[in-house]
Amino acid sequence: MVTISFKDGTLLLDEPRDTKLPITEFCVYDVRVNAWRAEAFRYADIVMALYRNGIKYDDRARNYATLNLRHRTLHKPRDYQMQAVEAWKAASRRGVIVLPTGTGKSFVAQMAIACCNRSTLVVVPTLDLMEQWARQLSSAFGLEIGLLGGGSKDLRDLTVSTYDSAVLMMESIGNRIGLLVIDECHHLPGPTYQLLAKFCLAPFRLGLTATPERDDGMDAELVRLLGPTCFRKDIDEMEGDALAEYRTETIPVELSEEELVEYQTNRQVYVDFLRAHRINLSSSRGWQQFLLETSRRRGGREALNAYLRQREISRASKGKLDLLWMLFAEHSGERILVFTADNQTAYEIGERFCLPVLTHHTKISERRNLLGCFRNGELPILVTSKILNEGVDVPEASVGVVVSGSGSIREHVQRLGRILRPSKGKQAVLYELISAGTAEAYVSERRRQHRAYERPDSM
Repeated sequence: MVTISFKDGTLLLDEPRDTKLPITEFCVYDVRVNAWRAEAFRYADIVMALYRNGIKYDDRARNYATLNLRHRTLHKPRDYQMQAVEAWKAASRRGVIVLPTGTGKSFVAQMAIACCNRSTLVVVPTLDLMEQWARQLSSAFGLEIGLLGGGSKDLRDLTVSTYDSAVLMMESIGNRIGLLVIDECHHLPGPTYQLLAKFCLAPFRLGLTATPERDDGMDAELVRLLGPTCFRKDIDEMEGDALAEYRTETIPVELSEEELVEYQTNRQVYVDFLRAHRINLSSSRGWQQFLLETSRRRGGREALNAYLRQREISRASKGKLDLLWMLFAEHSGERILVFTADNQTAYEIGERFCLPVLTHHTKISERRNLLGCFRNGELPILVTSKILNEGVDVPEASVGVVVSGSGSIREHVQRLGRILRPSKGKQAVLYELISAGTAEAYVSERRRQHRAYERPDSM
């Protein structure tokens, strides 16, 4: 009989080195303990291999509970939510569900948790989301919810954790989780965060995201760590039903004559440096090479400062700020979110128009107060750099203005998703302000390579 035990985020199987059992595909022999060792996430693979081959085993690894949950749902699930859960069940309760922001991914997770009835850990990126999920789960199941993060280390039958806390604690708690739910799972393939999935033996796994694709191509790791994408619907498929109708508009904004001269002068210094040292920014290590060369080459400091200045001009030109004021007037009475690529631009806009600004420097208590005032209409406009890209529920927002942003497709789709919560008669609009004649045009083209923008009214 094979004995399976859990040790520090790994599994140990007490079989001799020359074993003929079907476990060597998932394990390596560890001479230090004279046993086969596997990453904990291989638990389901190993158990199924032994079972299918009729081999008896003593499972001392699993330490999670079978529950008797009752989902106290207050509304009937939408058809696509039922379809998503059924697809996940058909995939052996392992896989990723892709749904746009605002379509009830957390409710889908609640249905999956009720279906699975195992000790569950929900992993989320931020403390705000941890508290939001805990409230929702407590309401859905009438239970005290455990918390890992923000100073809490309380593991219960249903627990919510931040990514960081899950990584730190999974070596010791990884055998106490039967269902692992990863919210915003596009973060998971990162070199550190993926350890939380590897150190956990949970046989049942659910990933939730609106945008699984990653610029580094590591989204393929989601299949290995969570399972394949078992259900997907994109923004354009749900418009007018689960999401508000929307349009997007890209607006070129001319630089002033002085800005254009300064932009072109700095741009030339930066480009000349790239060419002189044969730096290709489109390569995977291009940006690191640029920073390295600027630190050791003659003229490097000037090239870096020139890069930063030309970027600053294009991100926050006078024309953009003037147009922003016109958009505020045009959409007076509506709830507006203004997005920037950096804190400096966000604070500049906030100071110029006397508007509240949310960045990662904003204290949690202040953030809650600002979001509460935005929801009830006391503050109709919020300016943010990246803090509202994901996870924050602002259903009242109907207008988004991207003053500046990265080339990330995910970021751009997330910003669109922030304004698509449905309400009666709602017509959402996302404006994208682009400094004409600058590199922002190329950045915009990259980030708009998503089907949500491939439509006639997306100009």
